[in-house]
Amino acid sequence: MISSLLDLKNKPGGDLGGRMLNTVASQSIRHLFTSSELVDVDIRCEPSSKLLQGSIDSFKMKGRELVIRRAFAVKEMMFETDAVMIDTAALLAGKLQLKQPTQAVAQVVLTEEAINKAFEADLVKQRLQGVDAEPLTNLSGGDPVSFRNVQVELKPDNQVRILAFTDLPNRNDVPIALTSKLAVERRRRVVFKDAKFDDADIADDVKGLATVLSNGFAEILNSMVDLDRFDLDGVKLRINRLETHGKTLVFSGYAQIDHVPNA
Repeated sequence: MISSLLDLKNKPGGDLGGRMLNTVASQSIRHLFTSSELVDVDIRCEPSSKLLQGSIDSFKMKGRELVIRRAFAVKEMMFETDAVMIDTAALLAGKLQLKQPTQAVAQVVLTEEAINKAFEADLVKQRLQGVDAEPLTNLSGGDPVSFRNVQVELKPDNQVRILAFTDLPNRNDVPIALTSKLAVERRRRVVFKDAKFDDADIADDVKGLATVLSNGFAEILNSMVDLDRFDLDGVKLRINRLETHGKTLVFSGYAQIDHVPNA
């Protein structure tokens, strides 16, 4: 095994052992995503002989236009570890295996457009259908209430405006309109704080209904965005902070990497 890595290192054309590691890592990381425009892996190992003991200095991944679970689009994702121990025997077999879990600093960038498309995903839509919370069913004669056509507009200072529609037995197309501030709870949940009904452009004759339904919708949103539902294979993301920048939402935090999927 050691001689094989040394042969890779000593062949013309540079440190082929490092290139092999980068290639195997890139192929493995791509399997985290349904599709990707770019997955770039940069592994530092100085001196390169440390690779013989399975020790690398850092592992950095940058991805662009990634799709998770066929439905959730990520504009950019980055994570970078400190020193990591890998299994060199597995590497020679074309696999990247960690000897122990590791953590990495991480950043994820979502666009407003991708956030709105995510509300059309089955995993999300099923949480918005057939809601039987009492404040809502009091308005619907006891029938569950469903929400549709959700639109999120990102605003400065972590503010968002959220629009949607619902139907009641005696009235269709009741508008939902909220303003709220995005915040992080327990590093894994995105919550909509200080949600308020936004009565701009809402007809007077429906404001009463819309107010109650909008407040109920805010409660539903606060139970939805839990990162544990979107875990990648072997990777858990945790958020330290989030920020709105124009039409993008940037999450900064860390990733706990238990294993890397096999290519």
